[in-house]
Amino acid sequence: MDLWQLQIFCKVIELASFSKAGQAIHLSQPTVSSHIKDLEMHIGCPLIDRLARRAVPTKAGELLHAYALRLLALRDETETALAEYQNHYKGRLQIGGSTIPGGYLLPKIIGGFNQVYPDIRISLMIGDSSGIVEKTLAGKIEMGVVGARFSERHLYETALTNDTLKLIVPPDHQWFDRASIAIDALRQEPMIVRETGSGTLEALKNAFNAKDLHLHDQFHIVAEIGSTAGVIAGIKSGLGVSILSTKAIEDDLKHQTLAALDIEGIDLQRQFYLVSDQRRTLSPLARAFQKYILQHVQNDA
Repeated sequence: MDLWQLQIFCKVIELASFSKAGQAIHLSQPTVSSHIKDLEMHIGCPLIDRLARRAVPTKAGELLHAYALRLLALRDETETALAEYQNHYKGRLQIGGSTIPGGYLLPKIIGGFNQVYPDIRISLMIGDSSGIVEKTLAGKIEMGVVGARFSERHLYETALTNDTLKLIVPPDHQWFDRASIAIDALRQEPMIVRETGSGTLEALKNAFNAKDLHLHDQFHIVAEIGSTAGVIAGIKSGLGVSILSTKAIEDDLKHQTLAALDIEGIDLQRQFYLVSDQRRTLSPLARAFQKYILQHVQNDA
């Protein structure tokens, strides 16, 4: 058993496919299959079943996968520690971002970070805020940036910067030229919201709850959509209006293809948070990224 075989094995499990794993690590499918076969011969039992065109770990495969992830993480940590000892940061850092910070904040930060640390490769996972927190606490990523606070006991949260939510309407809407609308006017308006787990949805519910308003009970929700891009497409198609971060529609506002309105009496300011697991020691790469993002985002705020 060697670490390269374990890395191939983990990639097959991650992607549930021999061919996709081969594409990801630039190997042919027969070569991937050969490495897995050698690993199974070394272990002495089957590790992966092929079920309905999916590669699924056996019970032994699940056990090996858990240990293999730890071994690969220890390899990365070892390489990073030695690089830090030589004052040279090098390696791969896995982080996460919820939809808005992952799509509109972190790419710019990563670009600047890469200029300072060109030998650090960052893998950015994007999902909803609850999913990013879950992966952080599970050790699948070292840290993340999310759009809401969570009451997780082991989660360390640092406020990064403010974000503004506004009511977004299309050009043919009666409110397009308005600067603001009253909350009562919104009650019967068809509305699109993000899915459960979204930081945007949590921030919106919290803002409404602060005024004793209940989003799903007192407003006309016509759709829940699992991505900001999907919500924007729904607004433009006339499905309904929505409340979103203005960061997601900067180009639309510039070209006047959408308008952003305040809702009178509702505080729609929120913060983005840098999150990590306080039970785990950050790698030197993660500490370097943490220091960089705190300096640059908080200084720009």
